[in-house]
Amino acid sequence: MPEIPKKVRTRFAPSPTGFVHIGSVRTALYSYLFARKNKGDFLLRIEDTDRTRLVEGSVEYLVKTFDILGLNADEGVILQNDGKVAQKGNFGPYIQSERLEIYQSYIKELLDKDYAYYCFCSQERLQQVREERQLQKLPPMYDGHCRNLSKTEIEKNLAEKIPFVIRMKIPKEGFTEFEDLVYGNIKIKNELIDDQVLMKSDGFPTYHFANVVDDHLMQISHIIRGEEWLPSTPKHILLYKYFNWETPQFAHLPLLLNPDKSKLSKRQGDVATGSFLDKGYLPEAILNFILLLGWNPKTEEEIFSIEEMIERFDLSGINKYGAVFNTEKLDWINGMYIRKMDLAKLTELCAPYLEKAGLIEKKADGRLENKLTKEIINFEKLKQIISLEQERMKKLSDIEESVRFMFVEIPEYEKELLAWKKMTAEEAQKNLEVIYVELEKIDEKDFAPEKLLNLINRLKEETGLSTGELLWPMRVSLSGLKNSPGPFEIATVLGKEKTLKRVKNAIEK
Repeated sequence: MPEIPKKVRTRFAPSPTGFVHIGSVRTALYSYLFARKNKGDFLLRIEDTDRTRLVEGSVEYLVKTFDILGLNADEGVILQNDGKVAQKGNFGPYIQSERLEIYQSYIKELLDKDYAYYCFCSQERLQQVREERQLQKLPPMYDGHCRNLSKTEIEKNLAEKIPFVIRMKIPKEGFTEFEDLVYGNIKIKNELIDDQVLMKSDGFPTYHFANVVDDHLMQISHIIRGEEWLPSTPKHILLYKYFNWETPQFAHLPLLLNPDKSKLSKRQGDVATGSFLDKGYLPEAILNFILLLGWNPKTEEEIFSIEEMIERFDLSGINKYGAVFNTEKLDWINGMYIRKMDLAKLTELCAPYLEKAGLIEKKADGRLENKLTKEIINFEKLKQIISLEQERMKKLSDIEESVRFMFVEIPEYEKELLAWKKMTAEEAQKNLEVIYVELEKIDEKDFAPEKLLNLINRLKEETGLSTGELLWPMRVSLSGLKNSPGPFEIATVLGKEKTLKRVKNAIEK
């Protein structure tokens, strides 16, 4: 890998088009980690030159998403405390639509040096050229019709206000070559490179032109982006040469793929980062999962804190091949983070999901009310309820259904569920009656998992019943579910009175 310069500066430059694609987060994460690893700067720049795709509020949403993920920029676009967009740094503006005068001065330089030219071709003519080339089975490139217009023709067309774009003049001979930090040496014949539009008819630059000018002026040392930009990189290399600027280093990232190996897209599934956050995937788990989509730590490790990511990340670990987006792996990683989390913090994070599910409500005085039974629930009790699922949860939104049985007066279920394997309903009833009698004898203060376990072990010895024959009907009577936390844990959180009430209800079923 080429020697890293003294000052590393990376950037993430998204377009504000509505939502933040999970693949964009990976690009930003790798850029962020590389900058942090090398004591450099990470910039957030907004590329809003494609005016047809802009969505109002997207910039605010984008920056907020990155703030939640913890990918805070050293320079560029930020959100103030009042939620308004601001910019910080010495290389601004960091929003391209505010840099139009800068682009105009540099496009003039290219025109003066004969590295660019006016193109007055109509959309109809361009479409005709495309169709003709398709019939000839040639790449859909511009045919150079306006490439050698005389100065007189250009001035006449401009005077008549004929719409125009400005294209870069690609050499027709030779090669353009560069070293990609992931894919190695790339060499492309210039005759295969299109005369790229640099300035559109609306006066805005294209991505290809604006990003080169901005990256140079903002002193970007490493450009980390998706491999879809690899075919365009020779155009960018040529622009650096035309301006006699130092070329930054490029690292192109492999595609993210669906399980069927097609390109990950919105059409085939959820790819919006905000949607994953809304479902209760933790920011640190999302970053950990995305880290491993295309980067190999060269060990068996799979869980990394952000500090460990910064320490371990290196561009040499990036794979050349597409990475499959596997939500099962994301569930597993997220579950690992949930299990490690402080219970009080987890409870705070789960509370909004319980409110959304209509299970709890925060009263004006700050107290929590069980919306189904109208009981007041203190935070300690809520923690106990959440603790029942901490080892089982995959994402925070799971809590909405998994602990619903704790908020109802009596859970609803079919009586057949009470029977363990080939046990009859009568046998289940008899076993519950035995359990009920023994539970009544336990003092409220001793209603804890250890005491309840000792009780069941004693009953097993006295009755000759198996663990399943005793615990299955007890657990179902308390939860009403086929799958749930253990009966001792549920009973401890419910308390003696509610536990007996539920067991009695099951007996009556």
